[in-house]
Amino acid sequence: MSKIHVKTPLVEMDGDEMTRIIWAKIKEILPYLNIDLRSYDLGVTHRDATDDKVTVEAAEAIKEFGVGVKCATITPDQQRIEEYKLKKAWPSPNGTIRSILDGTVFRKPIMVKNITPAVSSWKKPLVIGRHAYGDIYKAVDFLVPGAGKAELVYTPAEGGEPVRILIKEFKGSGVIMGMHNTDASIRSFAKACIACALSEKIDIWFGAKDTISKKYHARFKDLFQEEIDARQADLDAAGIHYRYLLIDDAVAQVMKHEGGILWACMNYDGDVMSDMVASGFGSLGMMTSVLVTPDGKFEYEAAHGTVRRHYYEHLKGNATSTNPVASIFAWSGALRKRGELDKTPEVVAFADALEESVLSCIESGLITKDLMALVSPRPATYQTTDAFLAAVAEKLKARLG
Repeated sequence: MSKIHVKTPLVEMDGDEMTRIIWAKIKEILPYLNIDLRSYDLGVTHRDATDDKVTVEAAEAIKEFGVGVKCATITPDQQRIEEYKLKKAWPSPNGTIRSILDGTVFRKPIMVKNITPAVSSWKKPLVIGRHAYGDIYKAVDFLVPGAGKAELVYTPAEGGEPVRILIKEFKGSGVIMGMHNTDASIRSFAKACIACALSEKIDIWFGAKDTISKKYHARFKDLFQEEIDARQADLDAAGIHYRYLLIDDAVAQVMKHEGGILWACMNYDGDVMSDMVASGFGSLGMMTSVLVTPDGKFEYEAAHGTVRRHYYEHLKGNATSTNPVASIFAWSGALRKRGELDKTPEVVAFADALEESVLSCIESGLITKDLMALVSPRPATYQTTDAFLAAVAEKLKARLG
């Protein structure tokens, strides 16, 4: 068959350890595309060799071409510095890319017929959008040693009298915390949520606690609503509805909802709820992750890490049963978005065929070891990574005729 032409280059970022091995194997089962891959090696040793400039270059390439696909990468701690003989503890590539692109991460479960969600009402994927800036994660906290007065003080940069607000007259020891966020970051978050909802064609929920936090949380509510109002015509045309709920109401309602929504969360809420949704639908091995920018750039990757334990087994020459599904769906998601932006339906159809081939394997009982406890009925055995990828390749070949 003639190769499917992808009009615009796709930014591809390699990674580390077992996911790097799987990444190369996935590309081997994609011979059907005529595609210009703009490749960047984000493996930790190459980031070290380039003083992390390669990560910045990859982010700038995503800005230029609009779509990227990324392998899982190491964020080194002291043990990793020694293991890989690095110059320093380089920052998270995901964090660097997210900062440069001003993006928001959205996680979505991959659903198959023979894995039943732990919540019986969940019939469609729940997409979690976490505002990954500020709040408790950028907070300043202080152990109060004894009796005294704690105040919140704002000093205007252009001069003028400082504003002082009493926090607490302490009679004894205690603890205080100061949190912040910015209007610009909140607006970027809202815009990215709208862009993701338009891409996924799903409704948006946003939950906060403005009844208690009448300025901090209320600011989130008001700015989110302003961004919704600015895009109302686009949302209406796509049939997308927006709901604001108190966060406790959102939690209660989502447990009885069928899914098929984008749940936009403040930082801490998103941290907690993304793990709940991942566990409720199966595992991080069956979870996609996409970084969406306010102006509609997209970077796809798996939601999990580099699978270090399996990599060490691989180095010993042992076969592993590492789940490649989320990495495959990173590729299919990026290719689908590339096809949508380029208006090339044949590329979108290829991405659909790739995903259908993966789901068909799992639903027929061809699974990796991590899914043995999740699928029903449980198959007699599990597949190695290579065997699973070979089965996907055969089904893809049959689908493409």
